[in-house]
Amino acid sequence: MEEAFLEWRVGADLWAASTAMAMFAAYVALDLARGVSSRHTFTAWRSLIASALALSTGTWAAHFIAVAGEPLPFKLGYDSGLAFGSLLLALVTSVVGVYLSARPDLTGTRVVVAALVLGTGVCAVPALSLMALRLTPAPHWNLLIVAAGWTLACLGSGAALSIVAAQRRSASQLGLGWQAGVALGLGGAVAIGNAAVLLATSVPLLSQSLSVGRTGAATLSALAVLGVPALLALLLMISVLEARFRQLLKRTRDEVKRAAQTDRLTELPNRSMFEESLQVAAIRADRQQHKLALLFINVDGLKAVNESFGQATGDAVLREVARRLRALAGTHDLVARAGGDEFLLMLEGNPTTQDAAHMAERVLGSMNELCRIEDHEISTSCSVGVAVYPEHGTAAKLIAHTAAAMRNAKRTGGGAHCFFEERMVAGARDQVELLQDLRRAIANRELELHYQPKIHAPSGQITGAEALMRWKHPQRGMIGPNVFIPLAERYGLINALGNWLIEDVCRQIRAWRDQGLRMRVALNLSVHQLRQADLAERIVEALARHHIEPSLLTCEITESAAMDDTRVTLQMIEQLSAAGVHLSIDDFGTGYSSLSYLRQLAAEELKIDRSFICDLETSADARAIVDAVVKLAQALGLKVVAEGVETEQQQEILRRLGCNELQGYLFAKPMSASALALWAMNDEGPRALDFRPSLFGDTLPQTIIS
Repeated sequence: MEEAFLEWRVGADLWAASTAMAMFAAYVALDLARGVSSRHTFTAWRSLIASALALSTGTWAAHFIAVAGEPLPFKLGYDSGLAFGSLLLALVTSVVGVYLSARPDLTGTRVVVAALVLGTGVCAVPALSLMALRLTPAPHWNLLIVAAGWTLACLGSGAALSIVAAQRRSASQLGLGWQAGVALGLGGAVAIGNAAVLLATSVPLLSQSLSVGRTGAATLSALAVLGVPALLALLLMISVLEARFRQLLKRTRDEVKRAAQTDRLTELPNRSMFEESLQVAAIRADRQQHKLALLFINVDGLKAVNESFGQATGDAVLREVARRLRALAGTHDLVARAGGDEFLLMLEGNPTTQDAAHMAERVLGSMNELCRIEDHEISTSCSVGVAVYPEHGTAAKLIAHTAAAMRNAKRTGGGAHCFFEERMVAGARDQVELLQDLRRAIANRELELHYQPKIHAPSGQITGAEALMRWKHPQRGMIGPNVFIPLAERYGLINALGNWLIEDVCRQIRAWRDQGLRMRVALNLSVHQLRQADLAERIVEALARHHIEPSLLTCEITESAAMDDTRVTLQMIEQLSAAGVHLSIDDFGTGYSSLSYLRQLAAEELKIDRSFICDLETSADARAIVDAVVKLAQALGLKVVAEGVETEQQQEILRRLGCNELQGYLFAKPMSASALALWAMNDEGPRALDFRPSLFGDTLPQTIIS
């Protein structure tokens, strides 16, 4: 006899609600799954759990919504362990499915595995929920229908995840339209799996639920109808708020980055952004085997505009320059402000050398047009340096090379353009290397002092010496002060060098004094040292530290340094004079001395520059100048020292003119301290010259006679 079975009474409204719940849960799960691929571990795991929770609760609730309206003609109850075990099963399969499908590297294999896991879950969850009814006699299962439902659920999940994979491969986010379509596919798969399980389950006519009195069907239905939608709505709201916060954060970050890479005055990209763009353009050019051209533009005479019309007018000129450069630039070209009155223009599109030269000429022509700023008509011009990548250097060096070309154009008078040549940076590189070596030499005390004797003209006796710095470079050999002193002055090392000179001269005077030689030594002070407020104090401290009379030290100040800042120089000379130090005006005749100012200086001697001495034998003008200097010094009560004496005839002329002291290669070249001491003590020197008797013996409080 054929067994009778009960018919499931599931209304169309419940089916629709169940399907809607599944699709809503899938939509929320997809929205939350965006964060699973985050590089931040906490964010990735939080998104994974939240997405799986949304999909699992939706899958679980879809079944209980479908069977909420008394689907069987007897009272139902659920075994709590099995009912909530089905929820746990849904959560586990959802975690695995979401993890596999939400990774950045979503391959075809992952899509298949994720679809199988999700399809199995959407069929297993309603099956386990029906088992929680504990029906007796046990229901019959049509495995063919279950298999068909499982297959359709896997296909639906796979189709939905394939769309996600395609979007990932196109490197785009899943838009709202695509997200809704994928949610329909996943929700439909859940609905199909749930329906297939119910259709495959045949309940015998006399069946009863043994779980009556445990967890009621009404309780689970209420939880599915009310609790799960509320949870999904909360998760969706959190996801939407978090997405908006991320967008706001990204927009803020982009704005901050844009502000950091944009020049405020001209609203052009700044140098930082230009360098990034140049690197990207160079990579693109290498890949396409193209060239780039770079123009470094310097506005000539902007300092004069600022001084004449004010900073605001100068800023207006820069804005006008930026506007003109933007107008000249092509679609793919980039204009930026390098800083100050300097601009950069990059030409892409495989420009030739002629293209770059033509653009440089256009820039020059545009800059030559008058700028009308308020009521002023201001004429402008510029100097342009041009370099082509890759023939003129790597991307990292291209800006420096165009700047070198621009400086070369400016040295020729400005208002022109110049292409980069290797010679333009060869000297600069050598200077940088030499500067590094000089820093190391000062720190390691690799410099040394040589001493050139000073000769009393009437008697021919040695009266003192001048300390001259020498640098014995380990690779370059001996380097003269005419090379490294200007370098030290330019890059802020002259004060450290000057401090070492003062200390070493005082130390050497003391060492000679301990040997019985009372030598007066002259040292040179630079204009930078004269601006040090504590220079006199430091010299006095060095003299006291080595127990030396101030009269044994002569400070030589060049005429140009003395005239550089008369007020500051006068104060410093007065302080040094008050300390008892001898003062000398060096290189006299090469500057522009004011006689009234010269009278105020507490100097004791003038040193005639060697440029006048070398022409004494052949030039009447040179003899006349030296004669005038000697007479001027005598009128002011100053001694006269002539440096650069190299011939006997020069010596005779200087003696006749009345010079007090002579110095030069005729008598001796600069020598080491030990060589000078050996000459003084043992008469082993380059010439048969006597040292003044006053240079020997005990230190007495009288003044040394010159």
